[in-house]
Amino acid sequence: MRTILSLLLSAGCLATSQAQAQDRNAPDTGDDRFALGQIVVTAPRSEGIGIDGESLSREAIYKFNRTALDDAINLMPGVVAGNSGGTRNERLVFVRGFDRFQVPLSIDGIRVYLPADNRLDYGRFLTTDISEVQVAKGYASVLDGPGAMGGAINLVTRRPTKALDIDVRGMVTFDNDADYAGYSASALIGTRHERWYAQASYARSFTDHWDLPDSFAPIVPTLEDGGERDFSRTRDWRANVKLGFTPNESDEYAISYTRQDGSKNAPLHVSDLVNTPRFWTWPKWEIESIYFLSTTALGDRATLKTRAYYNRFDSMLRSFNDRTQSTQSRPFAFDSPYFDKAWGGSAQLDFRMSDADTLRLAFHYRHDKHVEAQTSFSTAGVPSTEPRQTQTENTFSIALENELALTTALRFTVGGSFDWRDLKRAEEFGSPLGTSGTPAVLYQYPRRDADAWNLQGRFDWDAGDALTLHASLSSRARFPTIFERFSQRFNTAIPNPELKAERATNAEIGGSWTAGGVRVDGAIFYSWVDEAIFGVLTPGYPCTASTTPPATPTPGCVLTNLNQSRNVGSGEYYGAEASLSATLAPGLDLGANYTVIKRDLSYAANPGFRPTGVPTHKGLIYADWAPLAGLHVQPSVEIASSRWTLFTATPASQPARYYRTGSYVNTALRIDYAVTEKIEIGVGARNLFDEEYSLTDGFPEPGRSLYLTLRARY
Repeated sequence: MRTILSLLLSAGCLATSQAQAQDRNAPDTGDDRFALGQIVVTAPRSEGIGIDGESLSREAIYKFNRTALDDAINLMPGVVAGNSGGTRNERLVFVRGFDRFQVPLSIDGIRVYLPADNRLDYGRFLTTDISEVQVAKGYASVLDGPGAMGGAINLVTRRPTKALDIDVRGMVTFDNDADYAGYSASALIGTRHERWYAQASYARSFTDHWDLPDSFAPIVPTLEDGGERDFSRTRDWRANVKLGFTPNESDEYAISYTRQDGSKNAPLHVSDLVNTPRFWTWPKWEIESIYFLSTTALGDRATLKTRAYYNRFDSMLRSFNDRTQSTQSRPFAFDSPYFDKAWGGSAQLDFRMSDADTLRLAFHYRHDKHVEAQTSFSTAGVPSTEPRQTQTENTFSIALENELALTTALRFTVGGSFDWRDLKRAEEFGSPLGTSGTPAVLYQYPRRDADAWNLQGRFDWDAGDALTLHASLSSRARFPTIFERFSQRFNTAIPNPELKAERATNAEIGGSWTAGGVRVDGAIFYSWVDEAIFGVLTPGYPCTASTTPPATPTPGCVLTNLNQSRNVGSGEYYGAEASLSATLAPGLDLGANYTVIKRDLSYAANPGFRPTGVPTHKGLIYADWAPLAGLHVQPSVEIASSRWTLFTATPASQPARYYRTGSYVNTALRIDYAVTEKIEIGVGARNLFDEEYSLTDGFPEPGRSLYLTLRARY
């Protein structure tokens, strides 16, 4: 690690010396956000550390040492990071209570979507080359595409701002015993000129392990004995190359290539002896994307914006016999590769009909293709590989939005869209559920198309020089995934091709007040959720003798205790959020935010159900103090109340049990010192008091960790 830090320091010094010879007349925009990659958000961007209701700045990501996306946007009000727990052990994000299926994730406005199940692991997305994270909550513009039932998240990459733009960073992490625990490193180099710009960036993160808190007492030592968390190793890297052309003041064209690669292990539940442990690992998790973005002025009143892209997602999930992860010879051992592709694009035409009236029309198209072919193992020692199964579908959306200035201070925006999905192919290999004594075959599920409408409106009022207010109402739908419609979940579920879209109607009233060095943002919100998708226990499913659905029932044969995804849930999400940033004195800044969220979501078949993963109360308080020139001291405290979680160690014969877990007060401290104007070193600690807490049943969070950082810029 000392070698890595030495190389980074040398690179920073070299960059500084070389930059002195560059063209001082090259443009320096000062804004490193890739404007073509932004989505529609309504609040102005915060400066400096920059944590507000709708955006998170790259400086905040760096100062709080948040290298993964879930960890980063957990800083924002209204956004909560979580853990799926279970075998997959994925990092989650909730936006005002809505989960990863209901809040699309995009990079530069290009949707990141996994066609089979869209189970995105937010811990795999690195943030070191991100200029800004945008989060639209509730009211997410229909112009940005379908699926934003509860909001939208967009990662805006950086672009160069001057003739030579360099940013090199390195970090070494240590566990609670000050032993080496991993590292992260990133480098960005770019150049900007009057008519073009180019940039390349690379980021890498490696976690050797992380420590459980010292207070953790092993419950089942064979599952977890404390100290270094078993199976906590991860590796991720990301590369991006961007080339842009700016032929005039209004037009911009850019092509960008991104490759992201990772692997991870999955820690075990620390106490579940009812369910057999699954020893799963992901040796391969690759995302590759190439996309073209443009904006072109068509005369004085019209602008055309386009996006075109090709995405590839390949992954491998492996299941082993035992914790050694060395053999695969039992019926539950398998290799499950996914080969996914997507391509599509969008076009948006903005037409200024008058100085007070702008009309916007957008069209989106996306083709998704999912291919899988599982290899199973057995005690016979002969692996069996399924034929490839393919699912393909097209998704379309056409949207119209009108922004009208009613007065110089009052604007009204109304928009609507129509989305439709065209399922082309839905293959499965095996014996169709409920068939008796039939061989495994490759067959088609019944195909059903779907459509949905969306409608929204918003008022924005500049009530004074310092005060802005807004009110919005938005009704948005979300199509279910292939997994929700067709997965048999290891023969425990019934497919439902008729599954409809979920819907949420989101209302919000909020505002922002800025005066001097103080800014306050706040909002109250209420969401009505309809047609929510739940797994419903469905006794009495008939057996069949046919291998091609729809099948003919077999007399006297009935399957019981199977689940089926159905649109049976409804409820309300409501709450409030507020954020504050203030300069109290020269060299002393203070920030804070707070969120309260209540979720009442239920379905009649299970009165004991509780929505999991989101605390009722969540807050952040931080300060940035510069007692001396070049020295910054940044303490922070994160607070969260408990959240509902499902007790997984429950026998199948008993009803599901829920309980609350996860409350914490998590303190951090960071100290940075600028060695020169361009080189900065830092030291910090997370979970400073080594608090023990869990966000989901059986999966405790990391204890105290330490880190050293180095940053060189020009």
